[in-house]
Amino acid sequence: MIDVEAFALKARAWLAEHAAAFSVEGPPGTAPDPATSRAFRSALWDAGLLGITLDPAYGGQGLTEEHQKAFAREASAYRLPPIGEPVTTGICAPTLLDFGSEEQKKRHVPRMIRGEETWTQLLSEPGAGSDLAGLQTKAVRDGDVYVIDGQKVWTSGARQSDFALCVARTNPDVPKHQGLSMFIVDLKAPGITIRPLRQMNGQAHFNEVFLDGVRVPAENLVGRENDGWRALTAMLTHERLALGAGTGAGGSGESWSRPASSRFVELARARGLAGDPVVRQELVKLYVAEKVLAYMGQKMRDEIAAGVPVGSKGSVAKLATAILARQSASLGMALGGPGSQAWLPGRDGDLAAALLTSPMMAIAGGTSEIQRNTIGERVLGLPREPQVDRDVPFREILQNPRR
Repeated sequence: MIDVEAFALKARAWLAEHAAAFSVEGPPGTAPDPATSRAFRSALWDAGLLGITLDPAYGGQGLTEEHQKAFAREASAYRLPPIGEPVTTGICAPTLLDFGSEEQKKRHVPRMIRGEETWTQLLSEPGAGSDLAGLQTKAVRDGDVYVIDGQKVWTSGARQSDFALCVARTNPDVPKHQGLSMFIVDLKAPGITIRPLRQMNGQAHFNEVFLDGVRVPAENLVGRENDGWRALTAMLTHERLALGAGTGAGGSGESWSRPASSRFVELARARGLAGDPVVRQELVKLYVAEKVLAYMGQKMRDEIAAGVPVGSKGSVAKLATAILARQSASLGMALGGPGSQAWLPGRDGDLAAALLTSPMMAIAGGTSEIQRNTIGERVLGLPREPQVDRDVPFREILQNPRR
């Protein structure tokens, strides 16, 4: 195995030669061109600088978390596209590594990390958001395929995705947590309709997805039939860690973007507010919160690398991330002054966009209320909330249609 210092030198030399070709142009926060991002990840993979901690069985380098940190330090000197996606490499790839068959992992994981496949999750439904065990999308076995019918909602990036991990009900005659299964669904398959959901920030990142008689090969079952709740629970843990701790398959979830406090210090100086004691205090609060979350994320990434279960700590990080997003967005608007609320086209709208986007972090990956319940029950040991339908066969739950 190459030692960490030699690996850092290799990364430094490669970046010095190639980083300029992939540099992100524009003000801080500018989204990189998708084609450039894919080309960057492909070039990194070919250079042995992507999938750093991924098992060589799936095309990775099989190196340590220290090697990943060394690469992140070298890359932080450049404005580069991210080397992973929160959903594809932060959530779906780790879930597939946990529960997928060898064939599924070898076929998809390298493509996911290289950026050749984009994935999403088909989880929430109009009647099943916080209570995902109450989902009603059904999958019925028909010979060598499963036929899936139902509706999913709040699906991130569905229109741009190639595949999804979908949870559907395969047995309505057992309690709701026991009759679920997880499937790989090709989003280009017949029977799938994707409609965008317009958000208050003007974007349509989320979608509703309709599945009408979608035929999924039986080999696309992830894990065992009716064991989907276990896979779903693991997926939600990966989601909260990806959003709160910057984790990802093969070390592809870590970011080297500048923290908001650093950008806001520059903004405060530009507006002549750097000497204001209230502004200085708020900047310090934001800086401290960012550092605490960064250290929390690093601790959890180290635990994952060491094989230590992080469990419900992911809920702590996810809740902290939601709080920090709102804190950061509010401070940005205050520092921006009138220009943060009325701006010229193409200029300065990023502060308002951040404010309008910030509530999403309190919803995506499980609401902050759900995270607080999880922390209370599983970290603090408080009594569980009563669930009168937990042990009732799903078919007999009154609000559900008879099937």
